[in-house]
Amino acid sequence: MSAAPRFVAMFPGQGSHAVGMGRALYDASPAARATLDAADAVLPGLLERMFDGPLEALTATETQQPALLAAGAAAWAAWREAGGPDAAAFAGHSLGEWTAHVAAGTLPLEAGVRLVARRGRFMQEAVPAGEGRMAAILKLDDDAVDAICDAVRAAGEGVVEVANRNAPGQVVVSGDAGAVDAAARSAKASGGRAVPLQVSAPFHCSRMAPAADRLAAELADVPFAAPRAPLWCNVDAAPLPDASAAADRLTRQVTAPVRWTEEVRALADAGPPTFVEFGGGRVLSTLVGRTLEGAATHVVHDPETLAATLAALGDTPEGGTRDGGAQEGGARGAPGEDRS
Repeated sequence: MSAAPRFVAMFPGQGSHAVGMGRALYDASPAARATLDAADAVLPGLLERMFDGPLEALTATETQQPALLAAGAAAWAAWREAGGPDAAAFAGHSLGEWTAHVAAGTLPLEAGVRLVARRGRFMQEAVPAGEGRMAAILKLDDDAVDAICDAVRAAGEGVVEVANRNAPGQVVVSGDAGAVDAAARSAKASGGRAVPLQVSAPFHCSRMAPAADRLAAELADVPFAAPRAPLWCNVDAAPLPDASAAADRLTRQVTAPVRWTEEVRALADAGPPTFVEFGGGRVLSTLVGRTLEGAATHVVHDPETLAATLAALGDTPEGGTRDGGAQEGGARGAPGEDRS
């Protein structure tokens, strides 16, 4: 077997959940089972909601975030147990950056589960229900969306800011409900599309400042370790400079845009030609494919995809084959809007 290619391990954020997530690996992999049991010990009942639902309970922000972290960490544990090589770099989209910390060894699983459950609650409580909104703006470039947000704010219609730069032609905006609606109308008038997102709060904008403040207090005494390989951060699309900066980057991420397009391009420029998505769905694989022509992507979220990715990385050192994943969304098929 040829030497495996260097690869980026990436982990998704909200919108990649599904009832039954993690169950197949739990049954097949002792390492995944131990990881998921440890997560459930921190939040009793988490596995029941992951495996059996109902979907409404799993979708709740303070449950979905630890569930996605647990599923991603379990997929990573199964990968390493099966002989999968370590990653050349770690990255995650929003909540997924926390999973990347666990996989890279900077944060213990139990601490990660506990902290993201609180993060989810803080974000949910930051803005009263119905006052905030998010929308995916499609078919317009980043500069055009930035200009639309600037114009809406200048007109005094409220807060609307870029929340996610997901891929070329796919930007998510977030803020006050009326301001987001105004931005959506302007995007349509400019030849774009606007898709309202089914979310419970306006994530990754300045309206999340109360959540960021509460999270900063939680992180003040958390001892992060140095990652085994470069761990890339959403807020600056660059590697974590040192362990002492982890709390700052994770706190700022709550109110700052996720610069995923830049991050993916910078990761590709740094060397690894292959991206492997761990934990659930194919959202990030799709976004990578839209950003990097010809990028090799693979997924690991059950025994079948684990075996296929092991075989592909072992047999094709140039990077394997492209994984044609489905688009992301809380209801799968929405336009790639991983949110928090």
